[in-house]
Amino acid sequence: MKMTAEALKQKVGQFFFPAVFINDTEENIQETERLIKEHNIGGLTFFHSRASAATNYESKKKVVFNDDSYEKIKALIVRYQKAASTPLLISIDAEWGLAMRIEKTPQYPYAITLGALPESKSDLVYEVGKQIALDLKAAGIHYNLSPLADINNNPNNPVIGYRSFGENKEKVAHFAVEYLKGMSEAGVLGCLKHFPGHGNTNVDSHLGLPVLKETLEELLENELYPFIKGIENNVDSIMIGHLAVPSLNDGKDTSATLSKPIIQTLLREKLGYDGLVISDALNMHSVSKLYDTKGQLEWEAFNAGNDILCFAENVPEGIEAILKNASPDRIFESYERIRKAKEKVGILLKDTFASGELNFKKAAVLNSEIAENCITEIIHNSNTELVFEAQKNNKLAKLSLYKNTENTFFKTLNSKLVSPEFAFENTEESTISEIQKEIQNFETILISLFVPKAKPANNFEIDDTVFNLLSELLQTKKCIIYVFGNPYVLPLIPNLKNASGLIQVYQDFDEFQKMAGIKFLEKSNCPGTLPVNIDIQ
Repeated sequence: MKMTAEALKQKVGQFFFPAVFINDTEENIQETERLIKEHNIGGLTFFHSRASAATNYESKKKVVFNDDSYEKIKALIVRYQKAASTPLLISIDAEWGLAMRIEKTPQYPYAITLGALPESKSDLVYEVGKQIALDLKAAGIHYNLSPLADINNNPNNPVIGYRSFGENKEKVAHFAVEYLKGMSEAGVLGCLKHFPGHGNTNVDSHLGLPVLKETLEELLENELYPFIKGIENNVDSIMIGHLAVPSLNDGKDTSATLSKPIIQTLLREKLGYDGLVISDALNMHSVSKLYDTKGQLEWEAFNAGNDILCFAENVPEGIEAILKNASPDRIFESYERIRKAKEKVGILLKDTFASGELNFKKAAVLNSEIAENCITEIIHNSNTELVFEAQKNNKLAKLSLYKNTENTFFKTLNSKLVSPEFAFENTEESTISEIQKEIQNFETILISLFVPKAKPANNFEIDDTVFNLLSELLQTKKCIIYVFGNPYVLPLIPNLKNASGLIQVYQDFDEFQKMAGIKFLEKSNCPGTLPVNIDIQ
């Protein structure tokens, strides 16, 4: 294939998707405009701010919230598209909606919450994919780096956990494909990640390199199953994870992102995938510190088989390294995959800017319906009778942990179940000893635990004193516990087996709190099932 050096260079620029930040300085914005104009880059990956992006969070810089982030991203996309001679493919991580990156935008449930839905309700996962895609289009975004196809079969996973549909490979595959189909229906590209599977790891690849010990047979049996189903359903793209699989790589601990045997031999040849391959963020510490020469990492990632270099930090040097080392045929192959993706979302033919509006109302209706079908009763002891009986005898108290008593769950219950209420919000506001004193004369305690964080670090940020309080109450009172948060918190609660009732609600959205209250009062069925194995103490 004959091409002039300049034409080739223009094509190589298309492989680069540097990170951009919604809340950035004018100086940085102009720098991005220069990159777009000078290097004909293919697209951008948006983050909220430098403090929150990929590996930067361990710098402990404070993420500053900004109510007008949504308006800012829309304006920035217009600005960046104007600087581009080839329309840019705009991408973002929106696993649970734009809210993953942008405040004041619709938020949908985490994948683990969707994983609690019965298989027969997979249409709700399709709807989530579709609504998220419509929100993205409203902002001018064409490419969602989502959903995860990772099977979360390791409870100690620090980074996947709540972002996975669970640990049943068939359900993970089914729900991932439904989510992709919903997005596709709305005209947004999807992405299965993190190939060949980041579920069974206990290292965060933002900070270090996880190593998978499985053989190819074991991976085909489990980890690779959702990816295979995605390929059968024509997934738009697959993201390669920063994880080493020595059995696939001549025994070497090379990150999959930089491994020809994993991308070329396994994904392309063995699994027959010819779609777009995107690297995980190249600034993540598992790979970013490997090479001293700027551009070397970008070349190695391209050479291994990635078409899109996400969060590439050395654009000019990376382009030069690829031009120097790659064959024109290989350049053309990747270029064509990116061109087809741009063609599919229509940006090569028409105006590339935003269309539609954010639909908060639709999100609320959808969240209610998901809540109705995913809330999970883990321990059941005809809770309603027990609680109403206690209320009649003035022996019932309600206790809210990490939210005040004005929460939607309590308000919903209070239409029929008024009783004394207590709350522990944080160590500044209230003391546990005060609460212990106040509730000692009540026999039955209805507890709502609003888990402070979705990630498991530092026990989900739950204070030890709160665990001690729960432990004591579970041994001395009749406790009905509602958990609004990540179900992996359950094994951390001592004596939880003693609970008279245990209901897993997953999210603390108003719609979920309200639905939990209604289900309690109406004694209605909770059709959800735990998407992961949990060992309750």
